[in-house]
Amino acid sequence: MKILAIIPCYNEALNLKRTVDQLRETAPEVDFIVVDDGSRDRTGQVCADNGFPVIVLPFNLGLANAVQTGMRYARIKGYDMALQFDGDGQHKPEYIRDMVRLMAESSADIVVGSRYAHTKPRGLRGFGGKLLGAAIRIATGQSLSDPTSGMRLYNRDMIGRFADHMNYGPEPDTLAYLLKQGAVILETPVVMAERTAGQSYLNALSAANYMLRMFVSIIIIHWFRI
Repeated sequence: MKILAIIPCYNEALNLKRTVDQLRETAPEVDFIVVDDGSRDRTGQVCADNGFPVIVLPFNLGLANAVQTGMRYARIKGYDMALQFDGDGQHKPEYIRDMVRLMAESSADIVVGSRYAHTKPRGLRGFGGKLLGAAIRIATGQSLSDPTSGMRLYNRDMIGRFADHMNYGPEPDTLAYLLKQGAVILETPVVMAERTAGQSYLNALSAANYMLRMFVSIIIIHWFRI
């Protein structure tokens, strides 16, 4: 079973080495590729200094394009599963084996690492996740406790879809669309760490705008997707 962790990075020089070191130590059976999404800090230099396999995008193309680049790499290299794994250190590699086991023992197309599988959502992020979960339930009749989680494992079929289609961004509205298309999406409990260095691209205003866009897309726009 060949598994690739796709690590999209934008200005994560302060976190990347620790993230990769933890991944290597905890899940040495998992290969990885860093996708440097046009970083303006020393992210590329960190990769060069440590010999990390990396694809450098010429400028900042955004998360969807960075993940798609990783998916294309995974498909070309013949990987059976691809894991979306943040470079900021918030995703904990000790949960990877649980995700792989669940996918291998089920018919899951995607396994999501859920922060809220056994705990109640809290704070602004938790409220947003609960709102988008309700939207997905309305649109598809199915439930996801943590649709905003970026820790996701994809099977070979999903690797091909995300590699080929521009509309398959790694976002909650895509999960809703895939559920409508008959994809099996399962969740497994995870705990995520807090960011210790650097800054998230989401502030309170952009996070609220993001949640609104996703809500509208899930409720309305996904009916017209192809």
